[in-house]
Amino acid sequence: MQLVLWLLLPALLFSCAPANAQGVPGNADRYQRELTRIVQQELGLDGSVAVHAAQIHQESGWRPGVDSPVGAQGMAQFMPATSTWISEIYPELGQAAPYSPGWAMRAMVRYDRHIMERVKPWYARDMPECDLWAFTLSGYNGGPGWVSRDRRLAKAAGHNPDLWWNHVEHFTNRADWAKRENRHYPRRILLELTPRYTSAGWQGGYPCSR
Repeated sequence: MQLVLWLLLPALLFSCAPANAQGVPGNADRYQRELTRIVQQELGLDGSVAVHAAQIHQESGWRPGVDSPVGAQGMAQFMPATSTWISEIYPELGQAAPYSPGWAMRAMVRYDRHIMERVKPWYARDMPECDLWAFTLSGYNGGPGWVSRDRRLAKAAGHNPDLWWNHVEHFTNRADWAKRENRHYPRRILLELTPRYTSAGWQGGYPCSR
């Protein structure tokens, strides 16, 4: 019997590996309470902690000291100029500290809100939350200015500039590599990673049902 168990053990471990690999990183748990508090302060009690957690997952894998090959820093992967700019327009955040997990999470959530308030026009009160988040994440990844350009292109082509999925997502003048990266970014965060955090009990729900 023991021999059978030893023979089966490698197969059992292998069969469990994909499920573990597709879950929430263990080092995310230590930041869950703080991120929840930050999101609720910025976006209210129904703010989506799960989306922000998925965004951090995509940006840095919850590693506060990581640098990207192009110079982005810390958990939120801000470029140095962006960190400085955010700390200047929102002085209550304090001096830029991209390698501080607390500062990085506060700055990321604040910047998301900053973009969200600019991509949702006053007349689009019924903009689906999933589209609003896709616009916001596209702006975080590539800059809000590009989102405005892409929306103008979509409108000129007869598409709805207030819907991301199957509309604005298909229109841009960016370089091919930038387009691939930018379009992958909201899709990965909203459609793949956020459900993992929602399933793991992170608050705020899942804004996309697709």
